[in-house]
Amino acid sequence: MLGWSVVIFAVAALGGLALAVMHFRSGGKERPSTGLAVVHGLAAALAVVLLIAGIANSAAGFSAGLSSLAVVALVLFVVAALGGAYLFLGKHLRGESLPSAVVVIHGGVAALAFVLLLVFVFSTPAAAAIL
Repeated sequence: MLGWSVVIFAVAALGGLALAVMHFRSGGKERPSTGLAVVHGLAAALAVVLLIAGIANSAAGFSAGLSSLAVVALVLFVVAALGGAYLFLGKHLRGESLPSAVVVIHGGVAALAFVLLLVFVFSTPAAAAIL
Protein backbone atom coordinates (compact mmCIF):
# COMPACT_ATOMS: atom_id res chain seq x y z
CA MET A 1 0.00 0.00 0.00
CA LEU A 2 2.73 2.47 0.91
CA GLY A 3 4.58 1.81 -2.32
CA TRP A 4 1.49 2.54 -4.41
CA SER A 5 0.82 5.62 -2.33
CA VAL A 6 4.31 6.95 -3.10
CA VAL A 7 3.92 6.26 -6.84
CA ILE A 8 0.50 7.90 -7.05
CA PHE A 9 1.66 10.90 -4.99
CA ALA A 10 4.54 11.28 -7.45
CA VAL A 11 2.09 11.31 -10.38
CA ALA A 12 -0.10 13.83 -8.54
CA ALA A 13 2.99 15.96 -7.87
CA LEU A 14 3.84 16.05 -11.57
CA GLY A 15 0.30 17.21 -12.33
CA GLY A 16 0.53 19.80 -9.58
CA LEU A 17 3.83 21.06 -10.92
CA ALA A 18 2.30 21.42 -14.39
CA LEU A 19 -0.65 23.33 -12.89
CA ALA A 20 1.70 25.64 -10.98
CA VAL A 21 3.74 26.31 -14.12
CA MET A 22 0.53 27.19 -16.01
CA HIS A 23 -0.52 29.50 -13.18
CA PHE A 24 2.77 31.36 -12.91
CA ARG A 25 3.41 31.60 -16.66
CA SER A 26 0.13 33.45 -17.05
CA GLY A 27 1.03 35.72 -14.16
CA GLY A 28 -1.92 34.28 -12.24
CA LYS A 29 -4.38 35.78 -14.72
CA GLU A 30 -5.55 32.55 -16.39
CA ARG A 31 -6.95 29.48 -14.73
CA PRO A 32 -5.00 26.26 -15.30
CA SER A 33 -6.62 23.27 -17.00
CA THR A 34 -9.72 22.09 -15.13
CA GLY A 35 -9.25 18.51 -16.33
CA LEU A 36 -5.68 18.38 -15.09
CA ALA A 37 -6.73 19.93 -11.78
CA VAL A 38 -9.40 17.23 -11.33
CA VAL A 39 -6.96 14.41 -12.17
CA HIS A 40 -4.36 15.96 -9.83
CA GLY A 41 -6.85 16.13 -6.96
CA LEU A 42 -8.28 12.64 -7.52
CA ALA A 43 -4.81 11.10 -7.73
CA ALA A 44 -3.77 12.82 -4.52
CA ALA A 45 -6.99 11.73 -2.78
CA LEU A 46 -6.42 8.11 -3.85
CA ALA A 47 -2.84 8.29 -2.60
CA VAL A 48 -4.06 9.60 0.78
CA VAL A 49 -6.48 6.66 1.07
CA LEU A 50 -3.67 4.22 0.24
CA LEU A 51 -1.41 5.97 2.76
CA ILE A 52 -4.06 5.57 5.46
CA ALA A 53 -4.42 1.88 4.58
CA GLY A 54 -0.63 1.43 4.57
CA ILE A 55 -0.26 3.03 7.97
CA ALA A 56 -3.12 0.97 9.36
CA ASN A 57 -1.51 -2.23 8.04
CA SER A 58 1.95 -1.43 9.41
CA ALA A 59 3.29 -2.93 12.63
CA ALA A 60 2.83 0.18 14.79
CA GLY A 61 -0.07 1.54 12.78
CA PHE A 62 -1.62 4.74 14.05
CA SER A 63 -0.60 3.93 17.63
CA ALA A 64 2.83 5.38 16.85
CA GLY A 65 1.14 8.75 16.53
CA LEU A 66 3.22 11.73 15.48
CA SER A 67 6.43 9.83 16.22
CA SER A 68 5.90 8.11 12.86
CA LEU A 69 6.99 10.09 9.81
CA ALA A 70 4.20 8.41 7.86
CA VAL A 71 1.57 9.85 10.21
CA VAL A 72 3.20 13.30 10.08
CA ALA A 73 3.22 13.05 6.27
CA LEU A 74 -0.46 12.09 6.33
CA VAL A 75 -1.33 15.12 8.48
CA LEU A 76 0.60 17.39 6.11
CA PHE A 77 -1.08 15.84 3.05
CA VAL A 78 -4.47 16.53 4.64
CA VAL A 79 -3.44 20.16 5.24
CA ALA A 80 -2.31 20.39 1.60
CA ALA A 81 -5.63 18.86 0.52
CA LEU A 82 -7.51 21.58 2.37
CA GLY A 83 -5.47 24.19 0.50
CA GLY A 84 -6.13 22.39 -2.77
CA ALA A 85 -9.86 22.25 -2.06
CA TYR A 86 -9.84 25.99 -1.40
CA LEU A 87 -7.96 26.64 -4.64
CA PHE A 88 -10.21 24.42 -6.75
CA LEU A 89 -13.64 24.83 -5.16
CA GLY A 90 -13.25 28.31 -3.75
CA LYS A 91 -11.43 29.97 -6.63
CA HIS A 92 -10.96 27.88 -9.78
CA LEU A 93 -14.57 26.76 -10.26
CA ARG A 94 -15.83 30.28 -9.56
CA GLY A 95 -13.65 31.66 -12.34
CA GLU A 96 -11.52 33.69 -9.95
CA SER A 97 -7.75 33.93 -10.18
CA LEU A 98 -5.83 31.70 -7.83
CA PRO A 99 -3.86 33.40 -5.05
CA SER A 100 -0.21 32.70 -5.81
CA ALA A 101 0.71 32.51 -2.12
CA VAL A 102 -1.78 29.70 -1.56
CA VAL A 103 -0.49 27.88 -4.66
CA VAL A 104 3.05 28.04 -3.27
CA ILE A 105 2.02 27.01 0.26
CA HIS A 106 -0.14 24.15 -1.07
CA GLY A 107 2.75 22.83 -3.16
CA GLY A 108 5.32 23.37 -0.43
CA VAL A 109 3.35 21.52 2.23
CA ALA A 110 2.65 18.64 -0.18
CA ALA A 111 6.33 18.48 -1.19
CA LEU A 112 7.43 18.39 2.46
CA ALA A 113 4.91 15.63 3.18
CA PHE A 114 6.16 13.66 0.16
CA VAL A 115 9.79 13.93 1.30
CA LEU A 116 8.86 12.77 4.81
CA LEU A 117 6.95 9.84 3.34
CA LEU A 118 9.92 8.89 1.18
CA VAL A 119 12.26 9.06 4.18
CA PHE A 120 9.87 6.83 6.14
CA VAL A 121 9.47 4.30 3.36
CA PHE A 122 13.17 4.01 2.50
CA SER A 123 14.59 4.17 6.04
CA THR A 124 12.20 1.89 7.91
CA PRO A 125 12.81 -1.84 7.47
CA ALA A 126 9.21 -2.63 8.38
CA ALA A 127 7.92 -0.09 5.88
CA ALA A 128 10.24 -1.39 3.16
CA ALA A 129 8.84 -4.88 3.71
CA ILE A 130 5.33 -3.55 3.10
CA LEU A 131 6.35 -2.25 -0.33
